[in-house]
Amino acid sequence: MRVPRRIAHFNKHVTNPLARAITPWLPNLGTLEHVGRKSGSRYRTPLLVFKTHDGYAILIGYGEQTDWLKNVLAGGPTVLHKRGRAIPLTTRGVVSKAEAAALVTPSSRPLYRAFPYDEAALLLTIAGAAR
Repeated sequence: MRVPRRIAHFNKHVTNPLARAITPWLPNLGTLEHVGRKSGSRYRTPLLVFKTHDGYAILIGYGEQTDWLKNVLAGGPTVLHKRGRAIPLTTRGVVSKAEAAALVTPSSRPLYRAFPYDEAALLLTIAGAAR
């Protein structure tokens, strides 16, 4: 299921600013800091993140045309802010939700599978982590 663009627009302007305030305290939320591929501006997008053995998987709910995803895939610096830590990441790529599910840690897998997004996930590796 892909979330309609009007909901994405609402989330970007209303929900995201509120979510950034609570992400430090919720286990599967993080704020992804990325650089605009055209503007060069820094953006901070709150997202559901799921731990893998060497990084994180992020479900793509608005399709692959969403700005945060295009920015990350363009290769600029990407940092995950989670529970008071800044975690530099490198991009592994976009895979199917099922393919990423096999990489998500067992403790996070039930929540990962529960989300109705069924299209794809972005895999990110902690910078310097061995694969």
